[in-house]
Amino acid sequence: MQTEVRSSINNPVQHIDDGGVYRRYIKRPMDFILCLCAIIVLAPVLLVTAVLVRVKLGSPVIFKQKRPGLNEKIFTLYKFRTMTDETDENGELLPDSVRLNKFGRLLRSTSLDELPELFNILKGDMSIVGPRPLLVRDMVFMTPEQRQRHSLLPGLTGWAQVNGRNNVAWEEKLSLDLEYINDISFVRDWKIIFQTVAKVFKKEDISTEGMDTAEDFGDYLLRTGKIPRNEYKRLIEKSKLLL
Repeated sequence: MQTEVRSSINNPVQHIDDGGVYRRYIKRPMDFILCLCAIIVLAPVLLVTAVLVRVKLGSPVIFKQKRPGLNEKIFTLYKFRTMTDETDENGELLPDSVRLNKFGRLLRSTSLDELPELFNILKGDMSIVGPRPLLVRDMVFMTPEQRQRHSLLPGLTGWAQVNGRNNVAWEEKLSLDLEYINDISFVRDWKIIFQTVAKVFKKEDISTEGMDTAEDFGDYLLRTGKIPRNEYKRLIEKSKLLL
């Protein structure tokens, strides 16, 4: 039985009450200071990783992609590239499983590919803790409630990331995002930060079981029969207008 999924992209995000001293006055300054310190301390790691990416994966070293940020304002996300640009005889890119080589998998398993997002945090596009920035196309498949995740700056890590990351169903992941947004605190943020560090060292929940890369929300809905193919195609075309 198919469950109808309605897009709500034309409806404005309803702002969740931003009350609380921490959220309003402390979270952003703390992000800036911690991020600046992290960039200084990790500068050698950033430099060495950039050189290795250039040698093993090619140029450009930095992968840039448009993502929805606060109030669904589109920003450019920075990551170290993890795939090659290998193509077939027709010039089409090969599947992700082929272009994601051993070094690219190492970058993902250690989360080193995420380090350039520190500069997104410094710019004010992101926060250290918050809902992860998804693809722009994912927005058109969300319900109005799910889109409330965009009422907060996206994060380098988040509540969903320390509760299963890519090994939980999309609905649960989005529900965890909303749970965090409605209960932000200094203690909770630091708890998430410490849990994230532990998961990085343990290399837990990096990828969806049986998949080389994380599945898009729309693809998940289509695969699980929660949206008909014609509606999926319509929403994909609609998402292209957002870029």
